[in-house]
Amino acid sequence: MPRLIPELICTDLRAGIAFYQLLGFRIGYERPTERFAYLERDGAALMLEQPTEHDRLYPRAPLTHPYGRGINLTIDVDDVDALHTAITATGAELYLPLEERWYPRATDILGVRQFAVQDPDGYLLRVSQDLGTRPR
Repeated sequence: MPRLIPELICTDLRAGIAFYQLLGFRIGYERPTERFAYLERDGAALMLEQPTEHDRLYPRAPLTHPYGRGINLTIDVDDVDALHTAITATGAELYLPLEERWYPRATDILGVRQFAVQDPDGYLLRVSQDLGTRPR
């Protein structure tokens, strides 16, 4: 099990699950009466929960859309082009178009091919494929 697993509040659990399935996630397990699902994809995991007014943790403050303000989740994938095709086929608006980008680090430059899209509740997802490194 990953050591960090984000739990995202959603307004419609089924719509959230359907969106993440487009990105290759599968349901690890669900608790339908609690409106909760644990999703997995190649070592990545996240939880979706559609809260009720009686939840132990949520909401502590009024929720307003988009829920994901201030967070950017990166999903490392092996075939960014296939996922880009699947997402754009739905008509979803891309937050960041498909691009190749090289990021300088201390001793090298890391390359990625990536795009960003918001899920149905506004969480920003950067879908990224590693292109390797080159000298700085």
